[in-house]
Amino acid sequence: MKPEPATACLGSSSSEPESHQQILERIAHAISGLRFGSVEVVVQDSRVVQIERKEKFRFDKGGRH
Repeated sequence: MKPEPATACLGSSSSEPESHQQILERIAHAISGLRFGSVEVVVQDSRVVQIERKEKFRFDKGGRH
């Protein structure tokens, strides 16, 4: 599976803002498949301007000495 960009700036390639439905779909996409990590939604002037996905990979602690 190809990794998604960590940050998605909304509306940067178009003069029209994204609809609420499009923003919700982007948030759902950022969450899907995420086992450990976080999704941060950045809001400015009551508008979603950025979505960040941070993914963590955890390894078995049993192998450590």
